[in-house]
Amino acid sequence: MATATHSTAAFGFDLTALDRSARRGILSTAHGTMETPSFMAVGTVGTVKGMTAASVRQTGTECVLGNTYHLMLRPTAERVERLGGLHSFMDWPGPILTDSGGFQAMSLASLRQISEEGITFRSHLDGTRHLLTPERCIQIQHMLDSTITMVLDECTGFPVDSQVAKASMERSMRWAARCREAFVRRPGYALFGIVQGSVYAELRRFSCGALMGLDFDGYAIGGLAVGEGQDVMLRVLEDTICHLPADKPRYLMGVGTPDDIMEAVRRGVDMFDCVMPTRAGRTARAFTSGGIFNLRNARFAEDAAPLDAECPCLGCQRHSRAYLHHLFRTKEMLGPMLLTWHNLTYYQTVMANLRSGIANGQLDAVIDTIRLGWRLGSERA
Repeated sequence: MATATHSTAAFGFDLTALDRSARRGILSTAHGTMETPSFMAVGTVGTVKGMTAASVRQTGTECVLGNTYHLMLRPTAERVERLGGLHSFMDWPGPILTDSGGFQAMSLASLRQISEEGITFRSHLDGTRHLLTPERCIQIQHMLDSTITMVLDECTGFPVDSQVAKASMERSMRWAARCREAFVRRPGYALFGIVQGSVYAELRRFSCGALMGLDFDGYAIGGLAVGEGQDVMLRVLEDTICHLPADKPRYLMGVGTPDDIMEAVRRGVDMFDCVMPTRAGRTARAFTSGGIFNLRNARFAEDAAPLDAECPCLGCQRHSRAYLHHLFRTKEMLGPMLLTWHNLTYYQTVMANLRSGIANGQLDAVIDTIRLGWRLGSERA
């Protein structure tokens, strides 16, 4: 069990290099630093599925996510607090960002109702009734000892009428103000606001202004990657980022594919999270320098080559594609474990390459090289 080391230093974000709109930086927190652009591994219920905390660290991951909705239901924030906080509980001494749980309360729970007070829902586990208000959301994340706390917001789907999106965004901004009031300031801890407004530029601009008036420590861009397509997502990003402060970190929530991440980095995003690499690892899909492979495919049955010769992970260094294929065909738990390890390592390798590209003023060349590998791999398949 890890003991979290609390720093008395202030939360801070220092830019160290620029390549046009792309940024490289260092985020300083009460639980250590993280380099940006950064990909944060998703550990929804206090674990990155199939991984020990030590193996997650070996992938190069510096920050993990927990989820307020799931942890408030099981094992409960009160229990986590009694056991020393989430860092100690899950053996992760580094930074932890916790999502507010609003999206899960609206997408997973039953009999949910949204009002000015908050989100009333019945648990997907046992049907018990709960009310998640902005104040309760912040309280839960405080009990978890989250390094970076997220405000409670309402995420609209796609497509959505502009008037519905407007009402939802304005409610989210009122909730953000209540979260800001409830948040307990401590050295090295941060509270991020979340920009909403669907695909409507004027709503996004209003949301940015409302949040900046509350002076958050960082700004997340929510409500994207919900079915709008990459072209629309990137347009909305451009419409949004230009209204956010340059000296605060920018976090694009729930995105996504390596290609989406690279394009968002090009536009000035600093932080990312997504379940994609871990979920893919559990379903035999491997992200590699040669593209995406399905290891259940019969063509790998006698393939003695490593999954990705460029990858330092355990699966690639010690095992063959044929062995990984065998593990998935026989439904052995080691298959998803090794492939999750690999996928997270691949994502972190991409992020490290992007950071180097920004530092050297060669981001476009790095992205072109990554895409060339995917194309050549597809041609050889």
